[in-house]
Amino acid sequence: MTAYLITSVSVVGAAPTDLLIRDGVVAEVGPGLSAPDATVIDGTGLVALPGLVDLHTHLREPGREDAETVESGSRAAALGGYTAVCAMANTSPVADTAGVVEQVWRLGREAGLVDVQPIGAVTVGLAGERLAELGAMADSAARVRIFSDDGHCVADPKLMRRALEYVKAFDGIIAQHAEEPRLTEGAQMHEGEVSTRLGLIGWPAVAEEAIIARDVLLAEHVGSRLHVCHVSTAGSVEVLRQAKARGVRVTAEVTPHHLLLTDERAESYDPVFKVNPPLRTAADIAALRAALADGVLDVIATDHAPHAVEDKECEWAYARPGMLGLETALSIALEVLGPRWDLIAERMSRTPARIAGLTGHGIDPAPGVPANLTLVDPSARRTIEPTELASRSRNTPYARMTLPGRIVATFLRGEPTVLDGKAVN
Repeated sequence: MTAYLITSVSVVGAAPTDLLIRDGVVAEVGPGLSAPDATVIDGTGLVALPGLVDLHTHLREPGREDAETVESGSRAAALGGYTAVCAMANTSPVADTAGVVEQVWRLGREAGLVDVQPIGAVTVGLAGERLAELGAMADSAARVRIFSDDGHCVADPKLMRRALEYVKAFDGIIAQHAEEPRLTEGAQMHEGEVSTRLGLIGWPAVAEEAIIARDVLLAEHVGSRLHVCHVSTAGSVEVLRQAKARGVRVTAEVTPHHLLLTDERAESYDPVFKVNPPLRTAADIAALRAALADGVLDVIATDHAPHAVEDKECEWAYARPGMLGLETALSIALEVLGPRWDLIAERMSRTPARIAGLTGHGIDPAPGVPANLTLVDPSARRTIEPTELASRSRNTPYARMTLPGRIVATFLRGEPTVLDGKAVN
């Protein structure tokens, strides 16, 4: 295994120092290090972060390899600075058995670019009617600990309670896609002034907020762990704030696109801006940013959702919801938060790794720590070109936008997956 000496690098925004990677771990940290056998990387002006961890990624394999594969999604993740991703269950077949989650886990190991941790479905076929094989998936080689019907809400409160009770036995987590389906039937975008002007059926904020309010009460009653996916409204923030103040075991994520883009993007009728939950208002964005800073929102998660051309380049009403996110998430975080490196490390690495129970990830570079890290050039600015992205899909909402930050290198257990901004494999 090649040793790497990174010189004059800032570790999570601290004063420049040297960092030696050897045998899969950070061997030494300090100024003036020497290692004649090591490959030297000039870290001047760069920031070293613990490898990013994404709690919410759609890799599409098995079933929709035309949109993404575990390998292509893993490469996109590494180029975005990630060393671990949690793969959602809405594949075909659905990841609702030990066999399917083990298949995804093994594909991730074979790709070897990031650690791929499968998320199991809560219900069979994501149908919301009966629980999937939660225990079998937890006991499988994939060791599943998070379960989600993402893309669908577990709308039945009795079934949701049963799921929370079941996973409590092994300290598992139910990750809820909060959407009351009876309030969003036929919805095309956020319900508000813009939807009224455009004549599109609206997706009201209360459809999200009502499910979160119900589920925090259920989690409180059961004493189990709840995670709320892609929080998008100011009202949801307040429900979560109150629940956390009561000691409910709830965590929550926000996506990069909900931190930056508003429902006014729908005025173009470009389906690249169609997403579920939908883009909200500027007031919602302000509330989400404040909640991210004060800890009511625990994590930035990408909800990376690649789609084939025919599923996006069509009329708005027929387009599938979802956006790419892995290769641009850190840039959006820098755009929204500025160079608040400790906060970025907390929301994009330490906390998601802790929630997912990913040993060896989310740890700041220090002697003896697994060398899962990324090097960022904060002074660089890049213009996003869809055709240059590693994903098999092109549905990025940031096309031709100029964003701050560039991933220079990513290391997974001491092996580079990205060097000089390019994928190694």
